[in-house]
Amino acid sequence: MLMAGVGACSPLETFNAIVPKDAGVASVGRDLAFGTDPRQKLDLYRPAASATGKPLPIIIFLYGGSWNSGDKGGYAFAGRALASRGFLVAVPDYRLVPQVRYPTFLEDNAAAVRWVAAEAARYGGDPSRIVLVGHSAGAYNAAMLALDPRWLGADRTRIRGFAGLAGPYDFLPFEGPVTRAAFGREPDPASTQPIRFASRDDPPSLLLHGTGDTTVLPRNSQRLAERLNAAGATAELRLYPGVGHVGMVTGLARPFRGRAPVLADVATFASRVTASP
Repeated sequence: MLMAGVGACSPLETFNAIVPKDAGVASVGRDLAFGTDPRQKLDLYRPAASATGKPLPIIIFLYGGSWNSGDKGGYAFAGRALASRGFLVAVPDYRLVPQVRYPTFLEDNAAAVRWVAAEAARYGGDPSRIVLVGHSAGAYNAAMLALDPRWLGADRTRIRGFAGLAGPYDFLPFEGPVTRAAFGREPDPASTQPIRFASRDDPPSLLLHGTGDTTVLPRNSQRLAERLNAAGATAELRLYPGVGHVGMVTGLARPFRGRAPVLADVATFASRVTASP
């Protein structure tokens, strides 16, 4: 169930400004446009030096915020944390409610993925090895791109895995103002739900959730994991005792990694699914 309180996931600009960042990471692209709207821009991070010189696997991190708030500048800590583990990391903005509604924010995310696939080699990335990672509403977006072939088309074959942090995947009916504003005009509500698209063709998934999350209930991750595994895909579920909704993303930051191994679990998963070939 997705509760109206999902707005608790703020842009985190203040948090990002004061939290210590991971060393050994370079910002290699700022405000790179993947479309014509001012919101259609992304930032790139990568390790400052590569031990092998080989193209890096890629993580595209999609932030949350109820589909109505968020800014990539508030998530530099997440981009740098993931890049420090050996990835080229893209953090895109995308258009938000009320400027747009479903499915436009998914179309923006898909455009960002296609841009990364086309341009990543210039920044040292391997476009055939992409992992989608998202938190909250961003986990929903990442799940839809990974599981529903409508959004990426042939580029979906580049997605080696999906990692969702506290994502809403099964939240009908649209009861609260957040979901009604984002999805309420869709004539086929079931088509908006990631759980509907579970199939044996889906990439491996890692579903992480805190048992203390009262904003997006853990059963969203539990049900999606069950459905994916039943369909013949591979899904791993990890529940972190007592961790709340925002704690799932702040757990990527250096001072809070002791509360839950979010970064270690995502990095281990992404490394495994992007291992050559």
